[in-house]
Amino acid sequence: MQNGSGPGPEDMSDAPAPAGGETGPGQTDGHAAAEQAGGHAVPGEAAPGPDGPGLRASLEAIMLVADEPVSEVVIAQVLERPRAEVAGALRELAASYAAEQRGFDLREVAGGWRYYTREECAPVVERFVSDGQEVRLTQAALETLAVVAYRQPVSRARVSAVRGVNCDGVIRTLVLRGLVEETSTDPETGAILFATTAYFLERLGLPSLDALPELAPFLPDHVDDEPDPGHESAAS
Repeated sequence: MQNGSGPGPEDMSDAPAPAGGETGPGQTDGHAAAEQAGGHAVPGEAAPGPDGPGLRASLEAIMLVADEPVSEVVIAQVLERPRAEVAGALRELAASYAAEQRGFDLREVAGGWRYYTREECAPVVERFVSDGQEVRLTQAALETLAVVAYRQPVSRARVSAVRGVNCDGVIRTLVLRGLVEETSTDPETGAILFATTAYFLERLGLPSLDALPELAPFLPDHVDDEPDPGHESAAS
């Protein structure tokens, strides 16, 4: 936007409207701002205002924390935007990532959208994961792994409820380490269920889950000594 005196009020009625999406004096355009910033304009995108971030920023924020494909309907409901607008913006965003050759893609899979590492970057990711195998697990990771081991198959929400904190990031780390894996989905909620892997047993030197030590001696006296259905199903 340029500074300077513009046409007076008496001239505005006869002034032709800017053509081709061009911006006139005293006006700003969300697409032009995106192009000047080196980005790709997304339909419905606008500069952040008092009501919140623009459509592109909102989509990126949601995709960044999504651990499973998110449907266009859910995103449209969250952002309170038409589904068609959200769908178009997602496709434009995916195209912009591909054109810029980012290290990740935005893909439409299983009825939803999610970030994935680009295939060309797979060797780098594999080296990163394998090199990190020797790094010791944090206390949070050990606690999360214990919950999964004794309550498997178990959802992220259940693990977070047991620990009292959000465990999405920790579970993602355990999956990358090969200690935990997705096994199935909850028939009622559709949530992804996690269980320990054969590598987990190998690292602990256990022949099977039946060899896990009993929890009773380590529990406080006020905790009910009831069998855990999750552990029973895992043991079977």
